Amino acid sequence: MSAVLDSHGHGHDDHHGAPHGWQRWVFATNHKDIGTLYLLFAFTMLIIGGVLALLIRAELFQPGLQLVNPELFNQFTTMHGLIMVFGAIMPAFVGFANWMIPLQIGASDMAFARMNNFSFWLMIPAAAMLAGSFFMPGGAPAAGWTLYAPLTLQMGPSMDAGIFAMHILGASSIMGSINIIVTILNMRAPGMTLMKMPMFVWTWLITAYLLIAVMPVLAGAITMTLTDRHFGTTFFNPAGGGDPIMYQHIFWFFGHPEVYIMILPAFGIISHIVPAFARKKLFGYASMVYATSSIAILSFIVWAHHMYATGMPVTGQLFFMYATMLISVPTGVKVFNWIATMWKGSMTFETPMLFAVGFIFVFTMGGFTGLILSMAPIDTQVQDTYYVVAHFHYVLVAGSLFAMFAGFYFWCPKWTGVMYNETRGKIHFWWTLISFNVTFFPMHFLGLAGMPRRYADYPMQFADFNMLASIGAFFFGFAQVYFFFFVVLPAMRGHGEKASAKPWEAAEGLEWEVPSPAPFHTFENPPKLDATATRVIG
Repeated sequence: MSAVLDSHGHGHDDHHGAPHGWQRWVFATNHKDIGTLYLLFAFTMLIIGGVLALLIRAELFQPGLQLVNPELFNQFTTMHGLIMVFGAIMPAFVGFANWMIPLQIGASDMAFARMNNFSFWLMIPAAAMLAGSFFMPGGAPAAGWTLYAPLTLQMGPSMDAGIFAMHILGASSIMGSINIIVTILNMRAPGMTLMKMPMFVWTWLITAYLLIAVMPVLAGAITMTLTDRHFGTTFFNPAGGGDPIMYQHIFWFFGHPEVYIMILPAFGIISHIVPAFARKKLFGYASMVYATSSIAILSFIVWAHHMYATGMPVTGQLFFMYATMLISVPTGVKVFNWIATMWKGSMTFETPMLFAVGFIFVFTMGGFTGLILSMAPIDTQVQDTYYVVAHFHYVLVAGSLFAMFAGFYFWCPKWTGVMYNETRGKIHFWWTLISFNVTFFPMHFLGLAGMPRRYADYPMQFADFNMLASIGAFFFGFAQVYFFFFVVLPAMRGHGEKASAKPWEAAEGLEWEVPSPAPFHTFENPPKLDATATRVIG
């Protein structure tokens, strides 16, 4: 093994090591540095979006208007959604992709290193424009994160800032996706065929194609909104023959694949962690690849299940109902494969595995509520209630975010060279899991009882569950502050037990073949792989 590390892992610091100071980060072209920048940016946006969420929950702590007026409340809900989706979840997964894909396929770096830098730095002005819209005349956009017409046609100048910010973020996503696709298809180590690629690489390859397919659709929808606002077009204005429902169709044709863009990389992360801690091979690798592909393809024909309440013909409702039920099949295949991987495995429950098992449990609950919402008669009853809020937070928070935490704990030794504190990691897990469920589980009952979302006030019968959800939300928020100060910062500063090249004994993949922390330059010469394409021979 030492010979392998010498030949593929040394840093070459003598003649082209890491640059120092601020220039290292501003002009970064190294995939590891850019991955770190993405992750730090995403965490910053997570905190900003989280503060908005806590302001929402503080207002909803009791009936009556406590802290803010309804208009500002709607600005909070809109910006919370936009910042979390486009500023936190998506960039964080791109950060994981930048860090891990070259390491996992034996590539020296991403294919387009300078474009990689550009795609990151585009996000900073976009995020500033988005967050800064609160300080514009009339305040931030208040049309909901979906930006439905006709509300968007009535907003102040901040709506334009939001549209431009979304355009810039979309351009960043498209460039990042092109980079990922070219890297995966052209820069794999000799011997790593497509069906030997790690699952995280597979999920990101499919996600990148989804991004390229749907980001231009969102760009089209918000550009039409912009021209309706300023150039006299009437795409979505009924007064000129336009149709606000058309906006919903265009938006959700982007929006539903977007949901899978935010969960497929999470599936990839979990598919690495479960086998490592069950000490077994992933059950049904090929079926996982096909299931991921099926989810991506089916995601394009289910968009209008978000629109059952818009007066759709019954035939259309039936089509989208059955298509949505169908998409639960490949998702179920994944869950069963993870469970089959754990079955009779020699399992241990370090923090990455705790988050992975927590992910499977809570994401499955979110999946079941999604299956319930796929049924048109039920969805018509709970449309735009807190039942929907509970459902998508179970999928996005307990789905995407839990998988990111699992991925951080799993790969943190490789990134930083030190082991995180296991006790603090477990405190973070249990604190997060319990407070998450205390926050969002009661929302199912609020929704079934008829409480609409995006309302700043509510009648007395909803008071108890809202108070419970607000208390849980504050505990959940503080858990993430604890995570940053007591887990992330010590690891970044190198405080902790030195990590070996392979801290998890049963983990497989080329990333475990290089030293910890991963040197600035890795795999400058393509590694020679064994038959499984998970080990270097040399």
